[in-house]
Amino acid sequence: MTWYDRPLLIGDHVRLEPLDLHHVEGLHAAGRDPDTWTWMNTPQPRDLDDTRAYVERALADPDRLAWAQVDPRTGEVAGTTSYYEIDPRHRGLYIGHTWIGTRWQRTALNTNAKSLLLRRAFEELGAHRVGWHTDLRNERSQRAVERLGATREGVLRVHRVRPDGTLRDTVVYSMTAEEWPSLKARLSA
Repeated sequence: MTWYDRPLLIGDHVRLEPLDLHHVEGLHAAGRDPDTWTWMNTPQPRDLDDTRAYVERALADPDRLAWAQVDPRTGEVAGTTSYYEIDPRHRGLYIGHTWIGTRWQRTALNTNAKSLLLRRAFEELGAHRVGWHTDLRNERSQRAVERLGATREGVLRVHRVRPDGTLRDTVVYSMTAEEWPSLKARLSA
């Protein structure tokens, strides 16, 4: 097993399947609500060809490992999530590029997905640190990361350019291997 493998990860509320072109139609259906894309670094795909291009870009990115988030009850694709900025030498990575369709927001699906990714990072890969980046204006995402038990480290000013051309300040969060055992117990509860 290496840091760049994308195994199937199965939880009670989500199945994380390595993202592939066969997920395009499901992703397109899950991402129909424009609000889903408000804080994403890419604009909402307009049609299946745009969604296919979105998936192809994710798969071609050498610094990103993407999974489709699948609802295990229905088999429907609910969204996507990824590891990125993977650094095996310093034993760290980020979790992000995450979105889920409106129907699955505020359900256990996303928390379960993060728990699976954290368990893999800390327990299988031996990560020292897992981080998150979120738009300063995306308070819902910040609250979700905080519910996981991550620590807010600060703000990177003028860190990225949004799809509309405006400049984005980014909030940085992290969790460490030392913190993981107690946070894992909290997530399981």
